[in-house]
Amino acid sequence: MPFCLHNYRFFVKLNSNRTLPCPIRHARFTSLSVQSRATISSEPAMASNSVRVAAAQMTSINDLAANFATCSRLVKEAVAERAKLVCFPESFSFIADKDGESVNIAEPLDGPIMQQYCSLARESGIWLSLGGFQERGSDDEHLRNTHVIIDDCGSIRSSYSKIHLFDVDVPGGRVYKESSFTEPGKDIVSVDSPVGRLGLSVCYDLRFPELYQQLRFQHEAQILLVPSAFTKITGQAHWEILLRARAIETQCYVIAAAQAGEHNDKRESYGDTLIIDPWGTVVGRLPDRISTGIAVADIDFSLIDSVRAKIPIAKQRKPIDFWKATSL
Repeated sequence: MPFCLHNYRFFVKLNSNRTLPCPIRHARFTSLSVQSRATISSEPAMASNSVRVAAAQMTSINDLAANFATCSRLVKEAVAERAKLVCFPESFSFIADKDGESVNIAEPLDGPIMQQYCSLARESGIWLSLGGFQERGSDDEHLRNTHVIIDDCGSIRSSYSKIHLFDVDVPGGRVYKESSFTEPGKDIVSVDSPVGRLGLSVCYDLRFPELYQQLRFQHEAQILLVPSAFTKITGQAHWEILLRARAIETQCYVIAAAQAGEHNDKRESYGDTLIIDPWGTVVGRLPDRISTGIAVADIDFSLIDSVRAKIPIAKQRKPIDFWKATSL
């Protein structure tokens, strides 16, 4: 099944049972295994055989229009950097100031809010990862925390509803009860893209490595997306450690777009948007942990192949039945 492309050099084939309602322009298919190298946003040149991604950092507020304006500006920056995919953090479109606001503004994926972002992707010719959209739930009191992937034609390619909800008493902080207004998801989701096979997650999912093991070994993910709004306290303690661990143990790239700074009087996010390679090395990072901007890196498929070949955990890991039969 083809992508809708704008002079892309590298592509992957998608499942044949899916179709896309837009034509291919100036495109050809080739192998996913290419020579490339990791880079960071301070390097202006991109190797001809690499695929570039961007991860956005922002401070969303309870103003849909203002947040869309910020996202639009960051998309322009990503396009200028020749990125093929730009990833936004959890709650990119809205962060509530008062209880109940998020549920009140929640919409279906074909509603006007998400359609704005579909138009932005189409007009900019870039794929968007929109992590943590307030999708309308099954009743008036609940929403779904939904990670949405939009292609460069403005079509929604896939969506994932957050499985692990943030019901936590943060040490030295406030008590959170995401399950009081959010329905948990049930499905593990991956999707092919021009930058590789993406494994979808949202924020608190990061603490549950079995999800990422499934994405890597059952869904063949190459890039794990972790859009987040970590609290300042938990972020200082655990953010980078958890992200690097997920990259190392799955041998995948990890792209973690983050909310940053003070959203209102009650809520502050840690920030520190990161792109991490399969060896656990940070290859993309903003110079300021709480500034608004983008981190940029090139996806190196040869590095994925090399790491997986030299440390062949996919062949060495034990099946679930082994652990069930083992006496502990």
